[in-house]
Amino acid sequence: MKPPKVREMGTEALETKVVELQEQLFRLRVQQSIGQLDNAIKLRETRRDIARVKTVLREKQGPRPSKPAPGADKQVTR
Repeated sequence: MKPPKVREMGTEALETKVVELQEQLFRLRVQQSIGQLDNAIKLRETRRDIARVKTVLREKQGPRPSKPAPGADKQVTR
């Protein structure tokens, strides 16, 4: 799945695509464990597709509100 194609999809379509890809990854892992997987590269491609879709979803959600690092409000005394 190419990134430009993923970016054209809506948020709901992306969320359903993540679920579909995760189910496909599960099936591929089962096939691999019982020795029926013909093309091991499908595992890598599916993992990367999941990452692409999740990245685009995150971009569409906008920036997260930043919270200060723990202990950032404390002053150092010497």
